[in-house]
Amino acid sequence: MPTEDELFSAVDALLKEVAQRDLPPVEERRRLREAAGLSQEQLAKALKSRRETIGNWEAGLTEPRPPRRAAYARLLEALAARYPSP
Repeated sequence: MPTEDELFSAVDALLKEVAQRDLPPVEERRRLREAAGLSQEQLAKALKSRRETIGNWEAGLTEPRPPRRAAYARLLEALAARYPSP
């Protein structure tokens, strides 16, 4: 039976992998956020960031860095499952 520490280490390794994954194209990032009815401000608050930063990510001007990248990727993956591309 695995220990809790072993399981947490495995989960942490997965999260690091998610952080390295490619994010969806910039236009898809915005589409997913809007499909969920979320504002840039709401997303910024959740990610402890600024609204302008979220706008820059959606415009492709900048890319999120760890640890926000992993959290953003996780959110986008979950939204993509709920709101598939038409």
